[in-house]
Amino acid sequence: MATEDGRTVDELFARLPASKQRALEENGLDLPKLRQIAAEDGDLRRVRLILAFDEPHRPDGDAGVWPWIRLPLIAVAGVAVSLASTYLLDRYAVFVGLVWGLAVIWAAIKAPAQRGGLVVRCLVGVAYVVLIWLGSQQADKWYLQVRGQETTVTYAKAVDRGSHGVTTLYCRVRLPDGSVHQVFRNDDSCTDESVVGTRTRAVVDPAGHYRPFLGNKSDIGGGVYDYLCLGAAVVLLLAPAAAVAMGRCTRSDRMTGAPA
Repeated sequence: MATEDGRTVDELFARLPASKQRALEENGLDLPKLRQIAAEDGDLRRVRLILAFDEPHRPDGDAGVWPWIRLPLIAVAGVAVSLASTYLLDRYAVFVGLVWGLAVIWAAIKAPAQRGGLVVRCLVGVAYVVLIWLGSQQADKWYLQVRGQETTVTYAKAVDRGSHGVTTLYCRVRLPDGSVHQVFRNDDSCTDESVVGTRTRAVVDPAGHYRPFLGNKSDIGGGVYDYLCLGAAVVLLLAPAAAVAMGRCTRSDRMTGAPA
């Protein structure tokens, strides 16, 4: 049986690179099987589809995997840069992550539009925004969990950071070196004037950059934001891997003639 341009199954198969011939044979699609498919169908359309002559533009093998590797790499780099920027910019580091997001958008657009590809792109984008948005607010806590030192501090007079006639008091503590710092988060009574001069435990940054955290290291982690960031990190890493798996299933279905 021949195609419209006169080629037979044997000729089409012979035009394939040796590596692709071996791949087809390993998947049970050797030359006798292709001849059988052509005979059952009465034409070579499914054979041509299996041999990918009708889809020369579709990436194959590693070429189709690389965009899904590149996307999480760029996103993870953006998260890392954003979190590192909190050392200088505090919570304004989120804007660094948003600017880097342009590179993430580019990498997402370049990823293959295969089955489920759009959903994966959206998942990666949402996970990235969650990590840079919440991460910029949690970075000081994570830093103190790793490098912070527990010590005894003294309550200082709270400072009023309110505006437009609204009073908003923020707790401050005096460290053993005599410096006074606003804490990461107020506790129940630290803004009362009656506690000024009393002592409590806190986790402090040895470099003196991040704000002290009232309590011990064991009190720092385990918040809702921490779990949201953990979930977003898992999605950011696993969603592209799922896209690669779905892409391979799609290629396998196409080769065997199964409905996608």
